[in-house]
Amino acid sequence: MTLIPRRKRPFSKYLTKVYTTLIESFGPQGWWPGETPFEIMVGAVLTQNTNWLNASRAIDNIKAAGLLDPKKLLCNQRKVPHLVKPSGFYRLKSKRLLAWCDYFVAKYQANVKKMKKRNLGSLRDELLTIKGIGKETADSILLYALDRPVFVVDAYTRRIFSRHGYFDYDAPYDKIRLLFEHNLPRKSKIYNEFHALLVKLGKTRCKKNEPLCSTCSLQHI
Repeated sequence: MTLIPRRKRPFSKYLTKVYTTLIESFGPQGWWPGETPFEIMVGAVLTQNTNWLNASRAIDNIKAAGLLDPKKLLCNQRKVPHLVKPSGFYRLKSKRLLAWCDYFVAKYQANVKKMKKRNLGSLRDELLTIKGIGKETADSILLYALDRPVFVVDAYTRRIFSRHGYFDYDAPYDKIRLLFEHNLPRKSKIYNEFHALLVKLGKTRCKKNEPLCSTCSLQHI
């Protein structure tokens, strides 16, 4: 699996050009949607294996029930599968969401400030021990809910950069993550915006099937 950039241009310079080009094309994305860190955490769990529209419908159900609080969700566990049904795999996701709530309450008393005080590496390792929390979900929570500088790698990232010849689509998650983190300023704001821009590009241009390469702003950089 190739992880060293195949092109002659240094990867750091290429990433800078990609970032500025996408900002010019799409503008700031204001991602991740959520009024509170906990809402973002819930969204990161519910958006697994589905699109954001379905996840947001499930979050709206939780809000309408007045249960967008980890302690309230834990006290109303029987209602959770029905509330998260729009996100798909609702029985599995309800278990994962409740496992997250149990961890968040038991370990940190549902206090985001306490989580933010932890060493980033130790906290990430801790999150990955929670059932149903994989690397992409953990990193989304760290970046978007906790404002920690971790680059999120998703299918859009893999698709875009493998098509441009910088690494293989199936390269290990953490090797891709570190490749970005080592070649970008270590700032959560930049990682946040960059990931959101790649999602936008993947949805509108670099599609899984029938990509619109001729209209892609990265085509000639």
